Order: sequence, then structure tokens, then C-alpha cells
Amino acid sequence: MPSLIDLRRRIRSVKNTQQITKAMKMVAAAKLRRAQEKVLASRPYSQSYEKLLANVVAAASSDERVMSHPLLAVRREEKIQVILITSDRGLAGAFNSNINRGAQRFLQDKAGAAVQIESIGRKGRDYFKRRNVELSGEHQGILDKSLFADAQRIAQTAMSRFEKAETDAVYLIYNEFKSVMSQKLTVKRILPVEIPEGRQTQDYIFEQPPDQLLGNLLPNYVSGTVYAAILESAAAEHAARMVAMDAASTNAGKVIDALTLYLNRVRQATITREIIEIVSGAAALE
Repeated sequence: MPSLIDLRRRIRSVKNTQQITKAMKMVAAAKLRRAQEKVLASRPYSQSYEKLLANVVAAASSDERVMSHPLLAVRREEKIQVILITSDRGLAGAFNSNINRGAQRFLQDKAGAAVQIESIGRKGRDYFKRRNVELSGEHQGILDKSLFADAQRIAQTAMSRFEKAETDAVYLIYNEFKSVMSQKLTVKRILPVEIPEGRQTQDYIFEQPPDQLLGNLLPNYVSGTVYAAILESAAAEHAARMVAMDAASTNAGKVIDALTLYLNRVRQATITREIIEIVSGAAALE
């Protein structure tokens, strides 16, 4: 049976842990609010850009040069680039493990191809380094800043390698933010660019050749897609951490209640034993 001092020390330790988890929950909640605002603001832009791209392609479909753009080249997927987005820190529940397992399944499905991973976030990098998976690059601190310049730099590297035929396809693997309680594991191919299907809803008068116009739209579309994935991942990470820290605080409270009850029982048993010893000693002296 543990002593009263040990029990009090353990209760104090759990209370200190509970204070930390509560503070982390509050920080995650504040960051989530800002990240959620960015996600909600970016979604209409992404949808409008997809519609614009589909309309331009439909309007210029008669021009053979349009579909010959390098970013639209469809090749057999023998060399695949994966942009994997995880967090730099843990304590976010199953946020990172779900992404890493999803990426592992993707590698198994593409077992016949040479797959390289461009890691955004330390957790994904560490996971695949331990499994001897080839990393083409690694980036840290991206989700904390969530800057378009970072997404554009990563996207430009992927596009350059694709245009040089160093890769045949580029995929994004990340967690899409659905709500505070749920995130969706998403695997999305961004290169070659899949033109959204649809028919022309507007008449366009082109001031420049359609192939040049598309050449400007496609790189921005790829960069915007990577940036949207980073925003989604950042919001999903903060939501997962907030939920995990809330659960940890609740569990710590239950542990404290259980230890306090056990402490009272031990103290009562100790007092009872001491009383019995005193009574027995007094009876022996009579």
C-alpha cells in the first residue's frame, strides 16, 4: 500500500499536468479560430478559380496548343512525388498517425512505382525516415506561419520536377478540416492538373493567346491548391490538439478524484489502525 506522502505527491503531479493540458487547450482554441477563418475565406477563392479554369479551357478547346501545356502532360506513373503535410509537434490525438498510416497505404498501393516524399512537418519526416523511405525534401514551421510564399515555393519545385519529367505525378496527402471534432484524410493528385469538367458558362474575348493565358493560370492553380491544403491542415491540427487536450484534462480530473478517494481510504485505515494500537496498548497495561 502506498504511503500518504506518495499519494499526495502523485495527486500534485496530476494536478500540474492538468494545468498544462488546460493551458494547451486554450492556446489551441485561440489558434483554431484564426486558422478556421483563413480556411473559410480561402474556399470560395479555390472554387471560383476552378470554375474560371474550366471555363477558359472550354472556351479555348478549339486551340490545340491549350492541351499541350507541360503541366497537363499525362504519363505512366513510374516516378511519383508525394507532398505529405503533418505537424511539427505531437499531442494532437490521432492527427499525425492517421496521415502517416494513409501515406503508408498509398505507398503500398503504388508499390510498382518509385515514390519520393516531400515532407511538410517533422512528424511525417521522422515517421518515414525510420522506415527508410526516400525524402526529396523536408520543411518545418510551415503550418505555424501558413504563408502563401512557402506554398508557392514548394509548388514551384514540384512543377519544375514535373516539367523536366523527373516525376510523372504529384500527390498531396493531408487532413482536410471538416469540423472541430472531425478531419478527413485526403489524397489529391495535383500534377498533371486535372481540368475541372464543365461547360463554358461565359463568353471570353482573349487579349492574349489561350495557351499563354493557361500558362499563367495553371501554376497559380497548383500553388493555390498546395496553399489551401496547408490552411486545411493547420486548422485540422489545432482542432485535433484542442480536442485531445480537453480529453486529457477530463481524464486528469478523473484520476485526481480516484486518487483523492483512495487517499482518504488509506488515511482512514491508518487512523483506525493507530486507534486499535492505542486501545490494545492501553488494554495490555491494565
